[in-house]
Amino acid sequence: MTPDQIASFCLSLPGAREDFKWGSNRVFSVAGNKMFAILDFLGEDLAFKVDHDLFLGHVDRPGIRPAPYLARAHWISMNAQRPPLGDDELRQLLTRSHHLVVRRLPKRLQPGLLLDE
Repeated sequence: MTPDQIASFCLSLPGAREDFKWGSNRVFSVAGNKMFAILDFLGEDLAFKVDHDLFLGHVDRPGIRPAPYLARAHWISMNAQRPPLGDDELRQLLTRSHHLVVRRLPKRLQPGLLLDE
């Protein structure tokens, strides 16, 4: 996937919006300010949240590393120009990141933001 395809996919998720923060970082969030992905993170990287129990397994893979400043919240990063994952796997992980963030929202904000499980 190209960075533009990644951005389009992120924006296709329920309630997602894009903002530019910290210079040229493209931040994708739900419910106003709850981030689930960042494009152009510290240059050309893509960063997003993963399940805490799968975090170490992801960062052991070639081309994937803990996201600077966000790793303690179980975020990983990779080159967005040449992601080390296949398109389907990347879509699944971005969808999961969105899901993880939505699940942490108050119950009253969750309806309409969750995909079918």
